Amino acid sequence: MTDLTLRARALLLDLDGTLVDSTPAVDRSWATWAAEEGIEGFRIVEHGRPARDIVAEHVPADRVAASLARIVELEVGDTADVVALPGAVALVSSLPGSAWAIVTSGSEPLARGRIAAAGLPVPDVFVTSSLPIPGKPAPDPYLHAARALGLEPADCVVVEDAPAGLEAAAAAGMRAIGVVGTYPASRLSSAIAIVDAVAALDVTTSEDGWLTVRVAG
Repeated sequence: MTDLTLRARALLLDLDGTLVDSTPAVDRSWATWAAEEGIEGFRIVEHGRPARDIVAEHVPADRVAASLARIVELEVGDTADVVALPGAVALVSSLPGSAWAIVTSGSEPLARGRIAAAGLPVPDVFVTSSLPIPGKPAPDPYLHAARALGLEPADCVVVEDAPAGLEAAAAAGMRAIGVVGTYPASRLSSAIAIVDAVAALDVTTSEDGWLTVRVAG
């Protein structure tokens, strides 16, 4: 863990594994889909990647769209144990609407369902895989969020739990904080700081709109 103070205009936050714990629901839904498709020994090797990319590795091209629709159906219907991670509600509730965004590899209906289940507010800027842009680890989702907020990439700090998301942040020219959980700290080494949860972030907003982000070690 690292003691660090950053200045930024906005926090761009991943959702699953960063703000909410949805891993049990994700694993159940994908296991059900894999069983229906007759895929033996399936497991999600790399969380944080777009679902389309994962599905395309296991089914023919003409089955991808139907598989994605089925997975979304399963995941949207399984939010019973989706909960906010420590510090998540307090963090995003303290930020001005112009100073944060959620950037997720999930679809918009799925992400909205998980946000509601976890009791999080919906941000003004909400980037999901429903947008017609490349997903993480491409930089496009984070660059889209920065543009939507009217900010330069260098003025944004990303908070991520997955290597694919950290790769996307680096490609976008943004600083990133890694959150341990889905992956161990050893997989998040490209982050400028690593925390156990967003509860370790102390964020204050100055009168000029800049954020001071203190990372507790």
